[in-house]
Amino acid sequence: MIDPVVTVGWLALQTDVRLVDVRWYLDGRSGADAYAAGHVPGAVFLDLDEWLTATPSPEEGRHPLPGPERFAEGLRRAGIDDDTVVVAYDDAGGATAARLVWLLRVLGHDAALLDGGLQAWPGDLSTEPSVPEPGNFSAQPWPAEAFVGIDDVTGAPFLVDVRAAERYRGETEPVDARAGHVPGAINLPTTGNLGEDGRFLSPDTLKTRYAGVGIHKASEVVAYCGSGVNACHALLAMEHAGLGRGRLYPGSWSQWAATDRPMET
Repeated sequence: MIDPVVTVGWLALQTDVRLVDVRWYLDGRSGADAYAAGHVPGAVFLDLDEWLTATPSPEEGRHPLPGPERFAEGLRRAGIDDDTVVVAYDDAGGATAARLVWLLRVLGHDAALLDGGLQAWPGDLSTEPSVPEPGNFSAQPWPAEAFVGIDDVTGAPFLVDVRAAERYRGETEPVDARAGHVPGAINLPTTGNLGEDGRFLSPDTLKTRYAGVGIHKASEVVAYCGSGVNACHALLAMEHAGLGRGRLYPGSWSQWAATDRPMET
């Protein structure tokens, strides 16, 4: 399997890669409109809300896992086959595109984030939409070992909250029902995986970052965020660092905060 993070230079050497634009904005701006205004030439747009999540609800959270068939249909529409190598990007350091990459990788499919995202693209952007021939991506069940439900979240040796520190501390909460974090969680914001240039830190530097809180094996980690999207970025960062694969709590804070379960600030 390819590394979960690849460079523009690596991409330039490939002859058969499906490039996917997965821009999405918490403030309600349209990722589709952003794509139409300018995207990496040849990239196809994949809507996170339509294909990478199920219908939101307080019981399941803002971005529940999509059903396998819904996920597969979205990928087929994006021209992705069972053997297509996928490289995804956004304009937020990979924080949104990570959802697609993570879901593909847990299914054993070659997929990676474009390091630096849209901002790293050295050439002109295109406004011509890419409409590929439908692919043949097969629906596959989600592997249970890659995910943790709400009743088992606090049983992990390391529960990592990847939201901004002020949300973790409960000082602000722009979208979910309560402000705070799951009891026992430690805070390692996704932004800490990136350097000032918006690219991932080196694997050794990432390894040191996680070792600083005692994490040496990702298999001991459950990651969550607001809705199960940005947490995938941290899981890919750990894999990029050579720590292996952790687990995702898909419901994340949006699900937990909608219950009367205890929380901390």
